[in-house]
Amino acid sequence: MAEPINTEKAQQLIEEGVAQAQEILNDPTKIKDLLQQLQEQIKNLPDTFKGAAANVPLMIDMVTAYVTKEYTEVSPKVIGALVATFLYLLKSRDLIPDAIPVLGIADDLAVATFAMTLCEPELKAYAEWRETHQLPQA
Repeated sequence: MAEPINTEKAQQLIEEGVAQAQEILNDPTKIKDLLQQLQEQIKNLPDTFKGAAANVPLMIDMVTAYVTKEYTEVSPKVIGALVATFLYLLKSRDLIPDAIPVLGIADDLAVATFAMTLCEPELKAYAEWRETHQLPQA
């Protein structure tokens, strides 16, 4: 039986992915590919989960703006945590396989929700910055 996802497990998963996230952040091609893959995955979510993933595009935008140096008023640790979350969302080995209806996506959303909660002040600041700089929204 799959291990249940909780806050501690979500945090552990993100922390484990931070080193790999830092490596990807140092390679413009890898980070661009990762963000494109995640955008495609979000588009293909069942309608029942789109509301829960509503802030993932904001997370993607903030990482993109950080990588392109348009927005650097965020901790590199926050960016690393977000990229680690993206890696978890895209990797094929989940706590609950994505092939299992409903539950397979639920663990991904639990990790994304934890990351969003962890990074909420920075995401809010970025959203406000983006609004004042009239950048297109995701």
